Amino acid sequence: MRRLLTCCVLLMALLMLTFGGVTAQTNPFELLVFDARADLELLADAVFGVEIRPEGWTNNTDLQSPSFVNDLWFNNELLADAIFGPGFRPRDWIGVTVPNIEILARNIRHDLELSADEFFDERPDEWRGAALILQCSRTLQNILTILDRFYNLQSNTPQSVLRYCQTVEVEITDSLVNIIFGTPGADGRLRDPFALLSGVRGDLERLADELLGLSTRPPGYRGGRDVNAPSFTADVRLDMETLANDRLGADERPAGWDGTASTNPGAAYLALRYDLELLSDVTLGIGVRPTGWQGEVAIERCDPLTRSLAFITEQSFDNFSLNDLNPEAIDYCAQVSSATNALVENPPVLDVIEQERLLTAESNFAFSYLDVAATEYMGVMPGGVRFRALYRNFGESNMMFVQGDNFALYVDRRFTSVEETTFRGLPSLESVNPLSFCDAFWCNGPGPTPTPTGSGPRLSILVQTTPVATPDTGVIGATKQLVSWNSVRVTYVFDNVAGGSAQVALELCRGSAATSEACEPVTRVFDNNTGTTRPVLSQFNGLNVFEFRYGYITNLLIESETIYSTDVWISDPTIR
Repeated sequence: MRRLLTCCVLLMALLMLTFGGVTAQTNPFELLVFDARADLELLADAVFGVEIRPEGWTNNTDLQSPSFVNDLWFNNELLADAIFGPGFRPRDWIGVTVPNIEILARNIRHDLELSADEFFDERPDEWRGAALILQCSRTLQNILTILDRFYNLQSNTPQSVLRYCQTVEVEITDSLVNIIFGTPGADGRLRDPFALLSGVRGDLERLADELLGLSTRPPGYRGGRDVNAPSFTADVRLDMETLANDRLGADERPAGWDGTASTNPGAAYLALRYDLELLSDVTLGIGVRPTGWQGEVAIERCDPLTRSLAFITEQSFDNFSLNDLNPEAIDYCAQVSSATNALVENPPVLDVIEQERLLTAESNFAFSYLDVAATEYMGVMPGGVRFRALYRNFGESNMMFVQGDNFALYVDRRFTSVEETTFRGLPSLESVNPLSFCDAFWCNGPGPTPTPTGSGPRLSILVQTTPVATPDTGVIGATKQLVSWNSVRVTYVFDNVAGGSAQVALELCRGSAATSEACEPVTRVFDNNTGTTRPVLSQFNGLNVFEFRYGYITNLLIESETIYSTDVWISDPTIR
């Protein structure tokens, strides 16, 4: 029987080699499950012995069989029982999540790799494997799904890196932080990571008082409380590790401990708050906190990846909320993880009427163009003109292709009633070149765009059509000093609260922007996201004035005469 199965597998392999070029390109799902079956059998040979299989093993090798993936899962679980023990699985084991064979196949591939990690010192030469992303956690995979679908953000981490999943996580951290701290809450306000970091420091001191006594601290404890100090977040991390060493033992940490010390204030807050909650659980007891504890939001007890997935899922799907979960439950974070991952893996299917409602919108006097680069101006689309949104542009661009009565044009989403989450859910213009035209009464082009009299989104559209060469930071770094965001002195000139942006004058300092006197006026800001130089809007007290959206902004090149920085924090007026 085993020889017959081997022959069948070899025959299938031959067929795949013969027709594989077409199959691999037209049906990657079949290739995924075929390779998973081949690797499963290879591992089973090593575990049980050639031609030996446990009772109940299904020898289904028919890719067209309705039960092929289910049988693959069943065999994978039998194999895991033999490797880990009946009923025992690694912490990251996914298993069955939702009744979707594509997701189930993905999970099988992930779990099969965990079994192989446990049994093999290194993979045999015959091991087929799969894309490395399938070895990453369920949560990370689903975060990438949401970022791709709703934010047009993809990972660029090469398959050749040594710690692939960890590298991907680091790569997307800034994007997640920008979304979390750049999205207004229900009260219309942005969250201030500096105020939150100050709260972490206060709670760390409360925990230390509770564990060691008032004003008693371990040797090497720094205790700095100036949130504007350049070393503030590093000092909080160091003190937390020092307290953990004192209470738990050197390098002994709770499961899941993050331990990172990011220079991004939002990322630093998420990691520090999570670790502080873990440390409190293991030293005081689960859910037990000192009097005056500021960390009162239950979701902040969850690891940063779960926290991030929960946030972007709530932002991306209407009518989804975690309010029904009990924040006092011991397994609250596990419930959050289960609910958010399940929704991403099995999203609601909108009926035709609901799709039409979401994608049908109206103009708010939007400039309209025949091209996505906004160079062929067709006039202002009058307020109230209805259209259907069809495609969105890439990256940070707000341009989208819309169609209405007697026109099909490109407009900026910010001058329409299209919500950002709906916009991010549109298919991108990749590999698409829709036909644009305008026969409506208000069309008066093509022609040059009118010169703007102010700034804001319309000016951004114009500026983004003239990309220039990206500066070489290696050359700049040879003559200028690199400083972080807390060395950028920001003077607020004007707030456009409705538009979510501010006009600011900038200086770069050699120390903390709050205390340093060695500061230089910023001469240029280059935005690597758009490939453009930010325009100087005006002068304020002899300083150049630029416009930025609120939040933590990365991938910039901010230059003065002898200093440069790559990020800046622009705060909402309600949290200054």
